[in-house]
Formats: sequence, C-alpha cells, structure tokens
Amino acid sequence: MKETSSRKYFRILFWGFLLVASVILLYLLSEVLIILTISILIALIFVPFIRALEKGGISRMLSTLIVFIASAILLYLALSFFIPRFLFQMNQLIASLEGYSLHNDLVKIESAIYTYLPFFTPGELSKKVESMISSQLFGLVDQISPILNSIFSIVALLVIVPFITFFLLKDSKLIMKGLLKPIPNKYFEMSYQVLKKISNQLGRYVRAWIFDASFVGITCGFGFYLIGIENALPLGVIAGTGHLVPYLGPLIGGVPALVISIIQFGDLSQAPFIIILVAVVYTLDNGFVQPYVFSKGVDMHPIIIILLIIAGSQLYGILGMLLAVPTATVIKTAASETYVAYKNYKSARA
Repeated sequence: MKETSSRKYFRILFWGFLLVASVILLYLLSEVLIILTISILIALIFVPFIRALEKGGISRMLSTLIVFIASAILLYLALSFFIPRFLFQMNQLIASLEGYSLHNDLVKIESAIYTYLPFFTPGELSKKVESMISSQLFGLVDQISPILNSIFSIVALLVIVPFITFFLLKDSKLIMKGLLKPIPNKYFEMSYQVLKKISNQLGRYVRAWIFDASFVGITCGFGFYLIGIENALPLGVIAGTGHLVPYLGPLIGGVPALVISIIQFGDLSQAPFIIILVAVVYTLDNGFVQPYVFSKGVDMHPIIIILLIIAGSQLYGILGMLLAVPTATVIKTAASETYVAYKNYKSARA
C-alpha cells in the first residue's frame, strides 16, 4: 500500500516537474515558438486545398507544391497591385499626421464644453489626450521595433516560415505519427482522435478568423472611400488587422479614420458618418458573418477572452494579443477532447 502511494506521489511529482520545465523551455524559446505557431496557422489555411487535390488522385507532395506555387503567384500579383498603392497612401497618411497639430482642435472642443459647463477647467482635456496619444503611439513603436528586428526579419518571413509550412503540410502524417510514437498502444487511438479533432477545429477557427478580418477590412476600406476619407486603403487594412484582436476591432478601425477626417476636413463633420459606418459593419459582422463562419466559435466568455488578450500583450506584445485566443482554443480543445476520449475509453473497458 505504501509502495503504491509512493509511486503515485513520485508520478505526480515527475509530471509536475516536466510541466514546469516545459513552460520554462517554451518561454526561453519564445521566438522559435512564435515562428512555429505562425507556420502552423498558415499550414492550417492551406489544408482544405491540399485535401481537395488529394481526392482528385494527386499525391501529397505534388498537391503541396501546386498549392504553394499557386499561392506564390497570387501573392505576387496581389502585392504588385496592392503594395505600391498601399505604400503611397501610407506615406500620405504619415505626412498628414506629422503636419497636424491636435492641440488646436482640442482647444476648440474645450471652449465649446466650457460654454455649456462653466465648472469645466480649460486646458485639462488637451493635456491629457495629447499625453495619452503620444504615450500610446511611442509604446506601439517600441513594441513593433524589436519584432521587426528579430522575429519578423526578412529571413524569417520569406525563408524560414514558408520552409517550415511546406514540410508541415507535406509530412503532416509523419509528424503526427512521430508525436504519437511515445504514446502506449492502449491510448494510441484515443490520442490520435484527440489530435485530429484539435487540428480540424483549430483549422476551421483560423480560416474563419482570417475571413472575418478580411470582411471587416474590405468593407470598412470601401466605406471610408465612399464617405470621401483620404487614404481609405491603409485605413481599411488597419481596421481588418485590428479586428484580428477580439473586441478591439471597432476602436482600432474607427479612431484612425476619425483622426484623418478631422485633418482632412478641419472639423467633426464626417464623424457621424464614420461612427455609423463602423457600427453597421460590426453589426453585420457580429450578427451574420461571425455566426456563419465561426459556427460554435471559441465558446469562451468575453471576460476570459479579454483577460487572455491582456496576458498575451504583457508576454509577447502585439503578437501575443493576436495569438492569445487561438492558443487558448488549442489548450481548451485538447483538455476537453482528452477528457471525453479518456472517459469513453474507461467506459469501454468497464
């Protein structure tokens, strides 16, 4: 009896130590882990196309090559059309922001507020808003700079990520077998089904995530163009990229457009149209697009998602915010599917 208890204690201690060591190792290798995560997410986007080609009798290797070559051609055509226009409008946008003084407009707003609220102290609003914007802007630049210098270097983007993605797609079955090799035979089938369900669910989520952000970016960009806001293309890209972070999309998409409209027109005349546009886009997105593309979605409470985003931003900055929910989805799916599979396994043996 004592021997059995000591074995259980030793086993718990061993797995606890292994878990802590794994977490420390993952933290130390965070840059490698992020590159691997990006490669996995890209691979999950391509999986349905490769499976469709395989159903047509084409080998896995050739299917992967066809998908990669087709993606490279489409990417080149898109970038050759999109990038010059994007850079031109982005330069205009930066030039507009550099030549704009927010102070004068804030003083006008303060004067209008003081007319109706005599107890309001002029000067406080402009100082606080200018301080907040400058601190947030410099904070964003400080976060982006190390990312550009390390993880998202040209080599990582153009060589390492596609290289890893290619072999993840080509050798997916071999990789899965390698991951399951240490698993005892009695748990092999259960582990295989769990891993398969995680892959399928995460793949559906990632594809829906990208489609949803693209819908918001294209719709907002086109809407800004119709309203008459200059540099609608980069503003649409900002809105779509911002929507990759749950619950922060409307703020990230609407505020830059509002600032540009003030610079362009010199007043808040376009503000109601921008607010209505953003509200309509996100109402359509939340009411129709998301329920359709996400189906059951991540099935997490909004508070949990917000806490995950905050934790991700504290650990890895902007990348952490983007990858927090997908990572949590993997962990949640793994835990729930493992529990269900183990329960079924125990019932079958009883």
